[in-house]
Amino acid sequence: MPKIADTAPSAPPGTDPGRWKALVFIALAQLMVVLDATIVNIALPSAQRDLGISDGNRQWVITAYALAFGGLLLFGGRVADLWGRKRAFVVGLAGFAAASALGGAANSEVMMLGARALQGAFGALLAPAALSLLAVTFTDAKERAKAFGIFGAIAGGGGAVGLILGGFLTEYLNWRWTFFVNIPFAVVAAVGAYLVVREPAGGRNRSALDVPGVVLSTLGLVALVYGFTRAESEGWGDTGTVGLFAGSAVLLLAFVLTEARVKSPLLPLRVLADRDRGGVYLSLGLAVIAMFGLFLFLTYYLQVVEGYSPVRTGFAFLPMIVGMITGSTQIGARLMTRVPPRLLMAPGFLTAAVGMLLLTRLEIGTSYAGLILPAQLLLGLGMGTAFMPAMSLATQGVDPKDAGVASAMVNTSQQVGGAIGTALLNTIAASATTAYLVDHAAGATTPAARRLLQLQGMVEGYAAAIWWAVGILAVSAVIAFVFLTPGKPENGAAAGSGADAGDEVRVPVLAH
Repeated sequence: MPKIADTAPSAPPGTDPGRWKALVFIALAQLMVVLDATIVNIALPSAQRDLGISDGNRQWVITAYALAFGGLLLFGGRVADLWGRKRAFVVGLAGFAAASALGGAANSEVMMLGARALQGAFGALLAPAALSLLAVTFTDAKERAKAFGIFGAIAGGGGAVGLILGGFLTEYLNWRWTFFVNIPFAVVAAVGAYLVVREPAGGRNRSALDVPGVVLSTLGLVALVYGFTRAESEGWGDTGTVGLFAGSAVLLLAFVLTEARVKSPLLPLRVLADRDRGGVYLSLGLAVIAMFGLFLFLTYYLQVVEGYSPVRTGFAFLPMIVGMITGSTQIGARLMTRVPPRLLMAPGFLTAAVGMLLLTRLEIGTSYAGLILPAQLLLGLGMGTAFMPAMSLATQGVDPKDAGVASAMVNTSQQVGGAIGTALLNTIAASATTAYLVDHAAGATTPAARRLLQLQGMVEGYAAAIWWAVGILAVSAVIAFVFLTPGKPENGAAAGSGADAGDEVRVPVLAH
């Protein structure tokens, strides 16, 4: 990883001298939010047993977080623009820590679900505040590349870190520590941010809050995320599922029409109208569909089919983390100021697709070193290379007053992509598994043969879904190459300052 230093010789005058220290605490908070998306998955069976949560309700431990987080992201981004990113960041950390303490101390199903919803709500405030702080703190092109390289590696690899940490805590301590572990993360990040983080003065959006926009966007996104969650369990043709999708479409259309008419919109449509940002949101959301599917299937393959323990499963994802860190900090960060973003994102997604393609060859007893390890390295390298310029480009050139909602859209595309990936790819895998079992059931006449058939059916299902993930990553590469405009950022440009190419670059005035 690049060395984090307090000073940089090429820094423009007036730049915050503590910006690299600030990056440490911003990145720490981002790691906490990202790993929380997977760390609880490994602890869920133990928590379900201790709290007496039924099989039908256990999904709500995951869903309550996803709905609150996904539904409130745009609102959280707007609050960060209104309050100031530093204040929103510290409040988000404090709230997330309190909600985590509540979850770790839960003694009932209701208490657990409430804690997860609170985690999601404060995460929706924290995540866009963190990314927008990064966007307004690092404005020099070279420094921005290094900072976003580190941030992108964490955003991409945090889910895999969650699997390792979750496995270790669950196996050797207690499932409650998958919640309690957030508290030291949050305390260190909050204290550090309060002491170190600064943001440019005059960057707040003090316009009146767009209440209709808040209501419509929150309800629309909640309906969309819940629709995909319900589709996984109840089926795509279920009346409730279809109703949720239809309601979401109506609500989000009404939201867009409202934003085009109100004086101070929650999400200014100019943020979405930019061709580069639109391409980033779309390609990144699609790529996350593939990534979430991989985490799900590879975790089940290693634990159920190959018999790995939770800790061993977590460590099995290390090559992907190494690949993401390398791709983000050593490839993306080094090349971002030298080549156009589309020539990083498109090849990155294609490299990840090749890694995913290798995993379509999974069988019972597949060699980890011979297939799974190189596939993960390619996936990590590709996604790390693509994620870093994507996050930077999504917030580059945005008016500082819109930095929060622009950052929230990055998180929203990832959250919706994750919901789609889990539901869509799991449905494809289940259908393929069922078809395989029906076709081969006659040959399984003993308990051992039936057990083997079940495992073979699962692997066939995973392979079928992974083929779809390969195609989705290829589409992401095409979108990145076609939508993103040619050109590369000029060294020293104030990315994210909102200045056009011909405008004078203004040095931000830093305020406590």
